[in-house]
Amino acid sequence: MSDAGFWRGRRVLVTGGAGFLGSNLCHALAAHGARVTALDAMMPDGGATARNLEGAGVLLVRGDIRDTELHSLCEGVDVLFNMAAQTSHMGGQKDPVADIAINAVAQVRLIGVMREVAPKATVVHASTRQFYGRPRSLPVDELHPVNPPDANGVSKWAGEQYWLLENRVHHRPVVSLRLTNCYGPRLRIRDARQTFLGIWIRRVLEGEPFEVWGGDQLRDLTYAEDVTEAFLIAAEKAAEPGLSGQVFNIGGSPPTSLLDLARRLIAANGGQGEFVTKDFPADRAPIDIGSYAADDRAFRNASGWAPKVDLDEGLRRSLAWYRPRLADYL
Repeated sequence: MSDAGFWRGRRVLVTGGAGFLGSNLCHALAAHGARVTALDAMMPDGGATARNLEGAGVLLVRGDIRDTELHSLCEGVDVLFNMAAQTSHMGGQKDPVADIAINAVAQVRLIGVMREVAPKATVVHASTRQFYGRPRSLPVDELHPVNPPDANGVSKWAGEQYWLLENRVHHRPVVSLRLTNCYGPRLRIRDARQTFLGIWIRRVLEGEPFEVWGGDQLRDLTYAEDVTEAFLIAAEKAAEPGLSGQVFNIGGSPPTSLLDLARRLIAANGGQGEFVTKDFPADRAPIDIGSYAADDRAFRNASGWAPKVDLDEGLRRSLAWYRPRLADYL
């Protein structure tokens, strides 16, 4: 469990802080007494919204890591949670130059500024299981070959590697967490740009059928509260030999098929809802990774972290959170 006392009075910068995972992290940090700044470009195609930070008591700075003046934001920071990224798979395919500008070039820019004004700060980098591509076997551990299925995976892998290089060359405490499908409060639900589960949640709450593409693919999902806890613990222990400079998979509930997930979402909604199955769209099929499940024993063993919210409870909590807020997130 994270140590609330560790955070009291610490200066923390969260890039992508108004997005789904970043905002959940900001709420937790502020509740622990940290002095938090959230930096976010507030891109319309992303998951960021000022509503995500309501009541958090953090400073929101609107700016893009590609060109914002970063020195004043980074100076004196104790911990950087680096959550800013271009996350759209199809967006990366359509415009790989913009994709790599955000996920790789801007990371190098941020690293340079941090080296100047916060050389001793801890960094926890939000990474992705996307690098592994179509798994050779399940579950996938950190030794699985890297084989990105799309341009977005290539750019994110480059960004992660620059941060790990910062650890190897300049000995900064850096931990990279490779995330699987994350869900929960503050997720973008107006469409499927962040995750397919977002649009499923919207349709269920609107009383409309949702689409399941394929259905046999396995996925593991991690509830936002458990993801937040993983990031906090990673930062608290980042200087320890077993964590510093390492990449870790973060999993969650045992893997389930998309068809089973659809049924469980409807059950979490009191049995109300329906879905239709469709073939995988032709433009998405070439970059689909098939089934995936993370082997996250390395992080559990190194940090003591373990997810606490099972899938059915997480789905119930997610639906309950959005019901009174649905109009605000459409």
